[in-house]
Amino acid sequence: MDVEHDDQEIIQRVAALDIGKAELVCCVRLPGPGRRRLQEVRTFSTMTRSLLVMSDWLAGLGVTRVVMEATGDYWKPPFYLLEGSFETWLVNAKDVKHLPGRPKTDRLDAVWLCKVAERQMLRPSFVPPEPIRMLRDLTRYRVDLIGARTAEKQRVEKLLEDAQIKVSVVASDIFGVSGRAMMTALIAGERDPEILAEMARGRMRTKTTQLREAFIGRFTEHHAFLLTKMLARIDQLGADIAEVEERTSAQIAPFASAVARLDEIPGIGVTAAQAIIAEIGLDMTRFPTPAHLSSWAKFAPGIKESAGRKKGNGAAGHGNHYLARALGEAAVSAGRTDTFLGERYRRIARRRGKQRAMVAVGRSILVIIWHLLGQQDAEFHDLGPDYYDSRVNLNRKLRNHVRELQNLGYRVTLEPVA
Repeated sequence: MDVEHDDQEIIQRVAALDIGKAELVCCVRLPGPGRRRLQEVRTFSTMTRSLLVMSDWLAGLGVTRVVMEATGDYWKPPFYLLEGSFETWLVNAKDVKHLPGRPKTDRLDAVWLCKVAERQMLRPSFVPPEPIRMLRDLTRYRVDLIGARTAEKQRVEKLLEDAQIKVSVVASDIFGVSGRAMMTALIAGERDPEILAEMARGRMRTKTTQLREAFIGRFTEHHAFLLTKMLARIDQLGADIAEVEERTSAQIAPFASAVARLDEIPGIGVTAAQAIIAEIGLDMTRFPTPAHLSSWAKFAPGIKESAGRKKGNGAAGHGNHYLARALGEAAVSAGRTDTFLGERYRRIARRRGKQRAMVAVGRSILVIIWHLLGQQDAEFHDLGPDYYDSRVNLNRKLRNHVRELQNLGYRVTLEPVA
C-alpha cells in the first residue's frame, strides 16, 4: 500500500472573499464550542476605506488565512491591501466548483469558498512580489502598445489600397525612410508618380520603375486627411513605446545579472529576458521542479485518461499568453541558430510540424531558465548541433534501414567502405 501524507488539519480561522466590482462578500469561519464552527458573513464596499475596516475586523478575529477567487482585475485591491497582514491566497475559480443543485448567490459563494478553504482543498495561484508586478505591468503594456501600432499600420496599408496606391506591393516596409517620405509628399499634395518614385532611398532605388506604376492611383484629400491622423498616431505610439522601454530598463536594473544570464540562451534577447522575468519572477522555489514551471506555463501536454485509455490530443492548454508569446518567439529564433536548441527545433519540425516544435523548444528553454534562476552557480553551456548525431546507435540505424529496404522487396548486402 502507498502511504499518503495528506494534511487534513482544518484551518481554524479562515476567511473567504467573493469579490465584485462595487462590493465584496466576506465569510469568516472560526472554532466554536465543542466541534462546532462559528460563521459570520458581511458585505463590504470595495473602496479603500471599507477594505481597511474589513482588514481590522479580520485581524480582531484572529484570521490567519484569507482566500479569494481570481475575478477579472477586481481581486487586486483587496489582495494587495491584505497580503501584508494575512496569509493571502488567490485561487483559480475552476478549482472552486459548486455542487449541482445548489443555488448561487454571492453570500453562498463566499460560504462555499470558505468551507473548501478551511479543509485545505485549494491551491494558491502564483502572484509575484511587488517589484516583479511593476515590471510585469510595463512589459505587458509594451506588448499592447506594439499591437496597437501594428493595427494602425495595417489601417494605413488598407487606406492606400483604397486609394489604389500599390506601394506595399513593391516595398517590403512602407514605414521605412523612403516610404514615410513618399506618404508625407502625398499628404502635401504631390501626385506625380515620377517625383514620388524618385524619393526612394537605398535598395529601393532599384525599384523606381515599379514605384512609378504603384503611385498611379486616385489619392484624394479625404485619403490625405485620414493618412495624416494615422501617421501621427503611429508616431505617438512609437514615442510611447520608447518611453516604456526606458522605464522598463530602469525598473529591471536590480535584476540586470539575471537578464544577462538569460540573454546567453539562444533565441532570447534582452527584451525577451525582461518579459520572461516579469512573468515568472526570480524565486524558483515557487516551482519545486522544472516540470512544475512547464506545467504552470502550459508548455507541457495535459494528461487525460479514462477506462485505461488516454484521451485528447495531448494539447498543452491555454496559459499565460504573454509568457507564451515570449517563449514562442524565442523558440522560433533559436530554430534559426546552429545550436542544440536550433537542431532540436528543426528535428521536431520535420516530423511533427512547427507548432509542436515551438512548444517543445519553449519547454526546453523554460527548463534552462529554471536552472539558471534557481541556482546561482549554474552556467549555460550549449550542447552543440551535433548532440543528437553523436548519440545515435549505429547498429540500430543500420537495422532499421535494412528492414525498410527488405520490406520494399530488396535483398540487402552490407559491405563497409575501406
